[in-house]
Amino acid sequence: MRPVALAFRQATQADRAALLAQMRLFYAEDRIAFDQARARTGVEALLADPRNGEALLWLDAQAQVAGYAVMTLGFSLEQGGTYALLDELYLSPALRGGGLGRQALAIIEQRARLRGVGRLRLEVNHHNAAAKRLYLSCGYLDEGRDLLTRSLSPLQEDRP
Repeated sequence: MRPVALAFRQATQADRAALLAQMRLFYAEDRIAFDQARARTGVEALLADPRNGEALLWLDAQAQVAGYAVMTLGFSLEQGGTYALLDELYLSPALRGGGLGRQALAIIEQRARLRGVGRLRLEVNHHNAAAKRLYLSCGYLDEGRDLLTRSLSPLQEDRP
């Protein structure tokens, strides 16, 4: 059987609702609290300014949105300057199991290289063993660190 190529397009302002809908699916599956207002604020900032990064929409065989990825940019002395963060990666269950996750990572890595980024980081929840296996098999390293977060906004409570 011939391998299937993962189809995608870059999200635009017109895709806000589709991106938020995919985020809601991903967050439910990955046990992440979905805050609609915070998600909308983030999506709008991402889509408004390409310096923040980009969102890709994965497409199924009927060219319908069936997942997404978000790559953002950061700066770290430890990382040697600008680096990319694979902030979110979601493929609908219908797109899983045929190597499309590896293709998604390769597409994101290539797009990061085109931005002149030399390092790509990501985070994976401890309970998501399948995703962690994929990332490790693609050459990502577990640096043995914990990610800690604190909200600085008086309007948002500290929660995962």
